Amino acid sequence: MGLKRTDALRTHATRVVLTSGLARKQVADDLGAGMSSLNKWITARRDTDMVSALG
Repeated sequence: MGLKRTDALRTHATRVVLTSGLARKQVADDLGAGMSSLNKWITARRDTDMVSALG
């Protein structure tokens, strides 16, 4: 079974991807997450206030 990721990690990862200009692959590797997981986190948070405030 895989590691459980906290909501704080998901939020942090999403924020880093959307604001840093780093490649998703690099962020996923740096945080020890898979690309598919990172992409799911970003997709799930597109409608949140955090993402809306950035756009």
